[in-house]
Amino acid sequence: MRRIALGVQYVGTGWNGYQKQPARNTVQDQLEIALEKFATVPLHTTCAGRTDAGVHAIEQVVHFDTELDRPAQSWVRGVNAFLPDTIVVRWAHEVAPDAEGQDFHARFSARSRTYHYVLYNHPNPSALLADRAGWVFRPLDVERMREAGQYLIGTHDFSAFRASGCQANTPVKDMHEVSIKRHGDIIVFTVRASAFLHHMVRNIVGSLIYVGTGRNEPSWMGEVLASRSRDVAAPTFMPDGLYFARIEYDPKWGLPQEDAPPLPWL
Repeated sequence: MRRIALGVQYVGTGWNGYQKQPARNTVQDQLEIALEKFATVPLHTTCAGRTDAGVHAIEQVVHFDTELDRPAQSWVRGVNAFLPDTIVVRWAHEVAPDAEGQDFHARFSARSRTYHYVLYNHPNPSALLADRAGWVFRPLDVERMREAGQYLIGTHDFSAFRASGCQANTPVKDMHEVSIKRHGDIIVFTVRASAFLHHMVRNIVGSLIYVGTGRNEPSWMGEVLASRSRDVAAPTFMPDGLYFARIEYDPKWGLPQEDAPPLPWL
């Protein structure tokens, strides 16, 4: 039995998130349909992190087990032949067990996960960025948002940014990075953590925007975090500009992950 890892990129617009559903209108459904057409046998995939409807992925990582012996590039081209244009396999890699005999796992082998949120900050919306970026028409103060974001760094209980339906075993996560960069009218929020709760990134971005518009002081972010109450934080922000960007793994797995992001603002 071979374990194959895939790097998958997709536009989330029009899909009901990553995880498969009875209607089969999800990224996982489409990926497994394409895998079965190519391999002629059903193949079940496991992903590094599920994304919601409308959320995009610069690089999602999945794995599956198969008895088929195919070159890596064959998996890429063969599966892509059966995928819609908005879902693409970028690379494939057969992952052998490590020196201790442990198998690679797309989810449990991950050391950290990174998300980008792309925001268009302009008085008027952009037709060219529809479904690809969030939008705020009020001016945003990036320095204030950067100051607020630093309250999130470290190991914390992130219940205040957790969706009510979240199924994570614990709300405690290690936040490694919260950075915010402006490129003209584009603001990019980057968050990197050990793992994320359901809607956590969108809830953080919404709260940072409250600070950026002057509605709340930067210190308010610390108060929200300490409250552990979802009612204290800002409403969940739109999914349009959220990108699952990268999953960090131990180099021992040898995954051919891509470093150069495909979006000019990142």
